[in-house]
Amino acid sequence: MRTIDRTGSAVVTLPSDLEIQVVRNFDAPADLVFEVWTTPEHIRNWWGYPEHEMTVCEMELRVGGTYRFAAQIPDFGEMAFHGVNLEIDRPRRLVSTEIYEAFPDVEAVNTLTLEEADGVTTMTILSRYPTKEVRDGVIASGMEHGLQVSLNRAEAILLSLQDVA
Repeated sequence: MRTIDRTGSAVVTLPSDLEIQVVRNFDAPADLVFEVWTTPEHIRNWWGYPEHEMTVCEMELRVGGTYRFAAQIPDFGEMAFHGVNLEIDRPRRLVSTEIYEAFPDVEAVNTLTLEEADGVTTMTILSRYPTKEVRDGVIASGMEHGLQVSLNRAEAILLSLQDVA
């Protein structure tokens, strides 16, 4: 049973000129966090803002497999990301590339790690960008707010899945 309200609790830091790190705890086992993070039926329910229609949600969870997520945003159009899974160590680690399709020549590498202790899983996402300017542009885009919303939505799914279990 959850005893801590973790809404909006992701901590975003800049460990180097090329990196953004996000750390967030979830009251769920690592295998369930990994499942919610990588399964399209769950991704559809946590990725992005609830008022944005997710139009594409594809995840081929294997090394060399691809993913693509896209949403239709009012007064903006399509926002889409895609990439390739480079390393999978279920449920501890997922390394993948990420390309924001509005800037197709800019590739980031995301490393997701999950560490579980006493029923709490700490998720760390380390994103590495090709230049400081790209990294700074991502920060300036407001990504932190959108990420907080997505992680809060993922937490709600995790809690509901545990209530069912």
